[in-house]
Amino acid sequence: PVTLLLLLNLIPFSVLPSVPNEVQQQPSAETNEGTGVTINCSHPNPKITDYIHWYRQLPGRGPAFLALTLKGSRELQAPPGRLSVAADRRSSALWLVSDSALYLCAVQDTLVQGAF
Repeated sequence: PVTLLLLLNLIPFSVLPSVPNEVQQQPSAETNEGTGVTINCSHPNPKITDYIHWYRQLPGRGPAFLALTLKGSRELQAPPGRLSVAADRRSSALWLVSDSALYLCAVQDTLVQGAF
């Protein structure tokens, strides 16, 4: 069997540089090809306006946008999988069945200071 290695990292991401959002991910996950794996990311202090972003970095390339959501779950086409955000928005999970790569999660505060 071929082993699929998913390397994980994290990016604190915020529109407001003075108020960084912290995210936490498990350092790595490994599974056999064709078997799904869930990658978890916790974002303990979400705001209602925060977007949850996921990125994929293939070997020899820069990070590429994969998906984003505010809440709920959505199917992913490439790579095939599912992105889910917990009801309390304190965590998200990316479920994948293929695609060995580095996966990164980020939280973006969409409320720009001084906009209101």
